[in-house]
Amino acid sequence: MSLIVQKFGGSSVADAESIKRVARRIVEAREAGNDVVVVVSAMGDTTDELVDLANEVSSVPAPREMDMLLTAGERISMALVAMAVRSLGHDARSFTGSQAGMITDDQHGSARIVDVTPGRLKDAVSEGAIVIVAGFQGFNKDTGDITTLGRGGSDTSAVALAAALEADVCEIYTDVDGVFTADPRVVPLASKIHRITSEEMLELAANGAKVLNIRATEYARRHGVTLHVRSSFTHDEGTIVYNPTEGQQVEEPIITGVAGDLSEAKITVVGVPDVPGKAAQIFTIVANADINIDMIVQNVSHKGESKTDISFTLPKSEGERALDALRASAADIGFAELSYDDQIGKLSVVGAGMRTNSGVSAQLFTALFEAGVNIDMISTSEIRISVILRADQLNDAMRRIHSAFGLDSDIEAVVHAGTGR
Repeated sequence: MSLIVQKFGGSSVADAESIKRVARRIVEAREAGNDVVVVVSAMGDTTDELVDLANEVSSVPAPREMDMLLTAGERISMALVAMAVRSLGHDARSFTGSQAGMITDDQHGSARIVDVTPGRLKDAVSEGAIVIVAGFQGFNKDTGDITTLGRGGSDTSAVALAAALEADVCEIYTDVDGVFTADPRVVPLASKIHRITSEEMLELAANGAKVLNIRATEYARRHGVTLHVRSSFTHDEGTIVYNPTEGQQVEEPIITGVAGDLSEAKITVVGVPDVPGKAAQIFTIVANADINIDMIVQNVSHKGESKTDISFTLPKSEGERALDALRASAADIGFAELSYDDQIGKLSVVGAGMRTNSGVSAQLFTALFEAGVNIDMISTSEIRISVILRADQLNDAMRRIHSAFGLDSDIEAVVHAGTGR
């Protein structure tokens, strides 16, 4: 008997009919002879609506109380799904994140998993029950408080449980039929990818692909969890995200996919003294503010000789915090001014075959030139090239690059649900 962990996102459990459909899907897996553990997200846009409500009653909601509020969405889903499964004649038991043994640090709003002790889940499975777990949440042992894992955290919950339970596969159900060569909402002719390495999936997730949460992808790669991304609206085969075994020969495509990201901003520290240690000083200040940096470029400054400009990208949500931290240290650093730009987009092409094939950069930059796109910053890894361009050019550039690399399908991809909010 196999053990399957299934995760259903908000669009999959958006209303009563959707929950009934999900329950039938769960029961099908159980009647096929599998033990089943299910992780659910909040219904539809419930989390966004709760955030909006909190902001209406408080200009600065307390992080602890936000976690108490937001975890209610997943608790509603888990109970309703368990009821729907029981109505189909199968025993089902729902568990919160803390009841499931999801132990985290004490960082409210973006807690990290430090341990998983799923004893109660194992007991329920051994007794023949289908287990339904509220995703996105855990608890901290020291404070006894409920915590949340951050947006997309239900994926991480599912992968962590799959690793702890040594599940055969972790199925991530969403509103598209798998992982595509680009976001089908932006590139209608995106093609479904049938198999993708965890390394490629991690690069796509890190650079804007929304189908899988980046932390979940990294957790799966680190713990050897096989992921199966598929639609809860059809029975089509989805996408297998796998870890190649050592020595396994895999013929990898040159370009697997194209990702776009509009969530970043750029800060330029203008007129920095061009002496050793200034870059270290700047990025230490940013790091001490607990801000993640993505791309970095250093150029000769227009402010005069012996000056340099240092630009870096970071999440828009952390932009003001970074500016405040740098302004507070302006006298120590000695820069002339700060420039902030939140109208940028990041376009990335990803493919493990880039390691052994030349000409990808030339093809990418030629296509961008022909599209009239000016490049602001460039970053590369072994299997990725990312460029920063203007935000209003991103979607068109993605479609053009997708076509330039021969990734277009003959038919348009189907998005079954979801608001994209």
